Amino acid sequence: MIKSLKDNWLSNVRGDLLAGIVVALALIPEAIAFSIIAGVDPKVGLYASFCIAVIIAFVGGRPGMISAATGAMALLMVTLVKEHGLEYLLAATLLTGVLQIGAGYLKLGGLMRFVSRSVVTGFVNALAILIFMAQLPELTNVTWHVYAMTAAGLGIIYLFPLVPVVGKILPSPLICIVGLTAVAMYLNLDIRTVGDMGELPDTLPIFLWPDVPLNLETLMIILPYSVALAVVGLLESMMTATIVDDLTDTTSDRNRECKGQGIANIGSGLLGGMAGCAMIGQSIINVKSGGRGRLSTLTAGVFLLVMVLVLDAWLVQIPMAALVAVMIMVSIGTFSWDSIRNLKEHPLSTNIVMVVTVIVVVATHNLAFGVLAGVLLAALFFANKIGHFMIVSSDLDEASETRTYRVVGQVFFSSSEKFTASFDFKEAVDRVVIDLSRAHFWDITAVGALDKVVIKFRREGADVEVIGLNEASATIVDRFGVHDKPDAVDQLMGH
Repeated sequence: MIKSLKDNWLSNVRGDLLAGIVVALALIPEAIAFSIIAGVDPKVGLYASFCIAVIIAFVGGRPGMISAATGAMALLMVTLVKEHGLEYLLAATLLTGVLQIGAGYLKLGGLMRFVSRSVVTGFVNALAILIFMAQLPELTNVTWHVYAMTAAGLGIIYLFPLVPVVGKILPSPLICIVGLTAVAMYLNLDIRTVGDMGELPDTLPIFLWPDVPLNLETLMIILPYSVALAVVGLLESMMTATIVDDLTDTTSDRNRECKGQGIANIGSGLLGGMAGCAMIGQSIINVKSGGRGRLSTLTAGVFLLVMVLVLDAWLVQIPMAALVAVMIMVSIGTFSWDSIRNLKEHPLSTNIVMVVTVIVVVATHNLAFGVLAGVLLAALFFANKIGHFMIVSSDLDEASETRTYRVVGQVFFSSSEKFTASFDFKEAVDRVVIDLSRAHFWDITAVGALDKVVIKFRREGADVEVIGLNEASATIVDRFGVHDKPDAVDQLMGH
């Protein structure tokens, strides 16, 4: 336990503290913006980001990952807030947490193994594009000062690390934010600041139980939204965990992360916040700023609230151009540039899955739709590919007039037609042996194909023997097959 405490909390104190401060600064305008998207007061997003970050630091399954209010979740709340109000959103947030905890206990985090690398790459690229697109409103219809500040910010971010000694100690995004804020205040530039995004809260969050009727009607109203929020929240969190795993060369406990996200959302809902999940952009900022342990996530949440309550007079002076520069850096760092270079080398199916995932996510602004489309496409391509790796060979023993068919490979819905077409039912033989010792039957479509083959040979007067079924295949054939069940065969042939 002491080793775990040191590894998760005390192994990188300076890096975690500095990275947490950078993340907290970047969280403020995003939390306010996401609140506006959802149609609620900025305080709701800020309280949510504080609560979720602090709670997930203790109960999450991925150290160094940042969770807070997110745009993907905010988009799903718009209709609920508009039609039923904030109280129903808080109730939906609580139910979202319960569903996510349930997903953790059901070990649904393990479903991530069905998400291929091409889907993850497409998801990451789409998110990078969405992060960049989200900055465009801050760069349109503005004065040249904004462009100059943004360019200067990017210059600081990419060049400051080259400065000897100091460049390795202090995170360049933090220097960018502090430096540009000082310049904007000194020159008294008339540019958009964090204070223009909305009013910051001036009190600590308090315990709030949603003021909604506790009946079936309320449940029917919030359930569809809660299910959608739970699914999108877990998808984005699992994807983020995968990316942070790769960046830090460590592993995460996905089922614990599901439970942690649920507990964090329940805490957020009880303190007047909206539902949230892991944030890829902020998590990458954290990692690239030197954050690795749980202390960085805790620092981000605590410092966020401290800044909002104590340093609000300074925070409202931060130019949005500084934060835009940080987010552009995140966008550039998030995008998988290797995926563009590998388009010529990777299989066409892999490229199609990646590109479709990107297109669907960017078009719908819904991460779940993009991932679902990618997973379905990947599954179809995989099934088609595996279906080709099934062959049937045969030889004839003329003395006994016995034709032996040997099946090699996987027999399932994709290869069942090829399996059936591989037999010559018109050949005049007395006996047919179907050797399945090197084959595997996966589903009832495959069993139906075997039934069809055996029954057709018997119709032609041949004696059919099926041999070599492995235990798993024999189980499904015995349960669903009809070729060795006289009554069922008669009924089938009668139809």
